[in-house]
Amino acid sequence: MNWITGPRNAVQDSSGGREISSTSDLEAAIRMVGMGSASGVSVTPTSAMRVAAVYACVRLISGAVANLPSHVKQRLDEQTRIDRPDHPLSKVLRRKPNSWQTPSQFKRMMQAHLLLRGNGYAQIVRSRGNVIALNPLDPDRMKVTQNDDLTLKYVYQRRDGRRVVLPSDTVMHLVGLTLDGVTGVSVLTYAREAIGLSIAQEGHGSTTFKNGARFSSVLKHPAKLGKEAQENLRASLDAYRAGGESEGKALILEEGMDVAQMSMKATDAQWIESRKFSRGDIAMFFGVPPHMIGDTDKASSWGTGVEHQSIGFVTYTLEDHLTTWEETANRDLISEDEPDVYVRFNRKALVRGDIKTRTEHYTRMMQWGVYSPNEVRKFEDSNPREGGDVYYDPPNMAGSKESGEGESDDDPKST
Repeated sequence: MNWITGPRNAVQDSSGGREISSTSDLEAAIRMVGMGSASGVSVTPTSAMRVAAVYACVRLISGAVANLPSHVKQRLDEQTRIDRPDHPLSKVLRRKPNSWQTPSQFKRMMQAHLLLRGNGYAQIVRSRGNVIALNPLDPDRMKVTQNDDLTLKYVYQRRDGRRVVLPSDTVMHLVGLTLDGVTGVSVLTYAREAIGLSIAQEGHGSTTFKNGARFSSVLKHPAKLGKEAQENLRASLDAYRAGGESEGKALILEEGMDVAQMSMKATDAQWIESRKFSRGDIAMFFGVPPHMIGDTDKASSWGTGVEHQSIGFVTYTLEDHLTTWEETANRDLISEDEPDVYVRFNRKALVRGDIKTRTEHYTRMMQWGVYSPNEVRKFEDSNPREGGDVYYDPPNMAGSKESGEGESDDDPKST
């Protein structure tokens, strides 16, 4: 990348034309080295987020992770699990991860880092062995290396330029798809050409419309118009269009003039089609069904309907990220002295907006004795009712020896 001197002794990127007038601008520009694409556009996390498809994918995935509640749970035995709201980590994950962020803000930011940078880092603050805060760290300022003894070394550059070595047990490290087992690779690394093409296409379209290269119609005159006649005609047309007051009225043409409609050129149609193609490519890189980012013009391999595509998104994309969060939290945030304690996302919250699916699920779970009525009320954030702590026998077990002879199908089995 070449740099040239701009006005007022500023430095300017000769390839992008962006003026560098501060140390922070220069730092960001230097990071762009090696991030160029074949389209001639530099693709960075910031520039990529200006592409509608990239922003939509990051917003959908990070928003889903941010909105799912996370619980600290404990295994009492092979079959029994209990919630641990009294655990110190529960307050950090569910109420206050640090002094300035809410849990959803923290998770959304970390997930966006994971998607755009391949890694998400947070400094773990402990007091008397308990985690009391998680402070997010800029992944662009972190360097991770593996020592000969296979331990990891984290070197973080502060805003003042100083570098500090962070012990590995003080860093929560979310890793995406990794090729070396130490750091994750960013989606932008492999989607750079698709994103760069989309940025270039948007720039081309903006420039075209800015320069007024598209016409809806033209006026044809059988003879040659002089300069004064052209100005008079232009003035009358501007007055006709001004304010929209002449909308729907007829335009009177003189001296044998005619109106010719301009149809879309083949190159314009190809440009629009190529934009749709790059949008689908970007969605594929992030693992988001095209219909979720507004691309509903073509069939998808995710399934035959929107419902199946949404299920595919939860199963093959979102579950991958949720598992990464859970395993990382269990490794970095829970002491080895508590092997039975673990972090779990409440995946049932994914259907909070679908009352029909939620109702059918609860009905079947109570019918088969999986949930009690009070457990359902708990899921719905409602108070328990008297006599609601019962589990009903499954329909095919009523009257059997296991459930007791002579019992009615409606007789509840107390816990």
